[in-house]
Amino acid sequence: MTQENQKPVALITGASRGLGAALALALAPTHHIIAVGRTTGALEELDDRIKAVGGQATLAPMDILVEDAMAQLCRSIFDRWGSIAIWAHTAIHAAPLNPSAHLNFKDFSRSMESNATAVGRLIPYVSPLLGDTGAALFFDDNKAGEKFFGSYGASKAAQMSLAKSWQAETVKTGPKVHILEPNAMPTALRARFFPGEDRAPLADINDEAKRLLGDAGLI
Repeated sequence: MTQENQKPVALITGASRGLGAALALALAPTHHIIAVGRTTGALEELDDRIKAVGGQATLAPMDILVEDAMAQLCRSIFDRWGSIAIWAHTAIHAAPLNPSAHLNFKDFSRSMESNATAVGRLIPYVSPLLGDTGAALFFDDNKAGEKFFGSYGASKAAQMSLAKSWQAETVKTGPKVHILEPNAMPTALRARFFPGEDRAPLADINDEAKRLLGDAGLI
């Protein structure tokens, strides 16, 4: 049996950068990482960093919006590993901020598809891989009702509604669904919303990843 097969598997959707990459690095010493992201170069850089800490990763450069690709990925995970221990979902689309009266419907539709509809597809695919002992992680960022956050706030609220329903439904049966609240971090997503912000006071991404995993009882 290889080292890869001895380790439990952690699936990170949105692993290219930001919190997803930090979670992958935090879990790499103890888990085999399946890193899903759209940017091949960023995934390859993450792979190098995972190897540097003695970990191993399987890279899956794909878009979570492509249903057939995600279905095939989950089938391939089942065929190769049988199950996963952790699913952390950090993939997000950050639509530009604008007044609701001037909503760009293309941005709104992309936000809903990326942040809500894709999660609605993924939960039924990933749930069988987690079984009754795995853990699913979602990350709240409540902007619902804040001015100029119409597209992002609505789509993120819809995602959280799905996650909370799944959480309530699985209390007795598993998997364990965690909804975690990150502190503000200097991510590319935040930079889109708050350009020019002083990033010095923001939480370190790697420290925050470890804190969140600790809150979930996973490290």
